[in-house]
Amino acid sequence: MSNYGTINPTELADAFKALSNPNRLQIFQRLLSCCEPGTACSAETVNGFCVGELGEDLAVAPSTLSHHIKELQRSGLIKTERNGKNVECFVDPEKVKILNEFFAVSMQTTET
Repeated sequence: MSNYGTINPTELADAFKALSNPNRLQIFQRLLSCCEPGTACSAETVNGFCVGELGEDLAVAPSTLSHHIKELQRSGLIKTERNGKNVECFVDPEKVKILNEFFAVSMQTTET
């Protein structure tokens, strides 16, 4: 019997696949660092840190940045909301909870 409870392996694989790209991983880390999961990162909520700045220092074209955000969204790691001309991105707190549960159970398994 598995210790992973309700963790869906396909869902996890999609998340890990999305995060296997260094640019997407960096974007995800920036979103995690700018605001609490489930809280939109926008100029109003995060001292001027806006979605357009997620791609800074990545040396990717805006269209490539858009593709990376779309892949993170497709995997369920982030959600997006349109706010006027801007698109706000935020980490899905449920997905973070699932990833935390996966790693917590994995750590317990290796320690025993």
